[in-house]
Amino acid sequence: MSGPSSLQGPPITDKRQLIEYHEAGNKPPAEWRVGTEHEKFVFRRADLRRVPYEGPDGIGALLQGMTRFGWKPVVEKGNIIALVNDARCSITLEPGGQFELSGAPLETVHQTCEEVHEHLRQVREVCDELGLGMIGLGFDPTSRRDDVPWMPKGRYRIMRDYMPKKGRLGLDMMLRTCTVQANLDYQSEADMVRKFRASLALQPVAVALFANSPFVEGRPTGYVSQRSLVWTDTDPDRCGTLPFVFEDGFGFERYIDYMLDMPMYFVYRAGVYIDASGQSFRDFMAGKLPALPGELPLIGDWTDHLTTAFPEVRLKTYLEMRGADGGPWRRLCALPALWVGLLYDSAALDAACDVVADWTTAEREAMRRDVPRLGLATPHRSRTLRDIALEILEIAREGLHRRARRDSCGEDETHHLDALFAIAGSGRTPAEDLVEDLHTRWGGRIEPLYTEQAY
Repeated sequence: MSGPSSLQGPPITDKRQLIEYHEAGNKPPAEWRVGTEHEKFVFRRADLRRVPYEGPDGIGALLQGMTRFGWKPVVEKGNIIALVNDARCSITLEPGGQFELSGAPLETVHQTCEEVHEHLRQVREVCDELGLGMIGLGFDPTSRRDDVPWMPKGRYRIMRDYMPKKGRLGLDMMLRTCTVQANLDYQSEADMVRKFRASLALQPVAVALFANSPFVEGRPTGYVSQRSLVWTDTDPDRCGTLPFVFEDGFGFERYIDYMLDMPMYFVYRAGVYIDASGQSFRDFMAGKLPALPGELPLIGDWTDHLTTAFPEVRLKTYLEMRGADGGPWRRLCALPALWVGLLYDSAALDAACDVVADWTTAEREAMRRDVPRLGLATPHRSRTLRDIALEILEIAREGLHRRARRDSCGEDETHHLDALFAIAGSGRTPAEDLVEDLHTRWGGRIEPLYTEQAY
């Protein structure tokens, strides 16, 4: 999750200021970039247990060790809780110590892969010294919720207290899930709307292709994406498929109205997170926030508030694709390749929009409901998500081919989709392969997962 915003500026008193903030994200195609974020579970190699913040081999020591590579620490109450560098990257901590790289905005998927490779090289060096390992799955395969240590970040204390009031699985989301996410630009409000609608409708396809979390506390659950299931019972005020995105007249203002109606978590002032859980940003703009009576919000408060919405696609000054489970290195590159291929080529975007144009709200909701359990076998009319995935992957491949962004070997970006074509072609999610491994090669033991799937 993001750290507190450093953006300030004049007080916000009118919704027009918020519209202008999102309009400032408009960029011509030549300036479009892709940013990739990915989270990893950190475990002790000796006993495969999750790692607390404290101690000589804790998360704090891991963050300190990363400073040798030029990362600069971000400190909260004496604890390093994040790292930043000059390349516009950051390393942040999820509530249970999940280790997240928020990558730089890059021109090509090739550069994303180089960034991921270098990041994993760095963390391996430090982890080797500390006796730690990292693994990428959508849901912690063995830990009980109560056994996962909390990180010393103020916003997480507020969220931890509020989450159980709104859903059964919010604390699981915070402590036991990991994702890979791609962030993409838009040219205009109209372009944002088309990209938002296409990507939001197609998130179940991403869930199925990246489904990689079949285990809870060492046992198969019958779901291929426990992570995706968790999001269906976290907080209905701030999660879901946003049916209003597909309504006539959707644009920046309508999304802002959604955010204004979504209850707040906190306000950040002078290094302290102030509990504003359940309170209204509309009241804040009127100087009537109970947590800070008489004060008005700054743009940094708005950007902080945006980070507390968790729909399948999220709008900031760019669009965030949020449906995928964490996974191995090849799939960390495949997610940005999928969305760049679909959204950054006009013909591909037209084709993707055509695929989803007549899907109804009920059909989109049914796919979202069923995909955590059924994966690529999720039905849609006379087809399955496997059929749709193969169609969408072809569209993305053609989009990447037309982009013609080549690496040093002369290859374009299409080969980054190979892992997804293999999954869709087989009709089996990565999770199904893991369950088969448990029952066959691993002899019913979950421990080999930590060797075979570790970075």
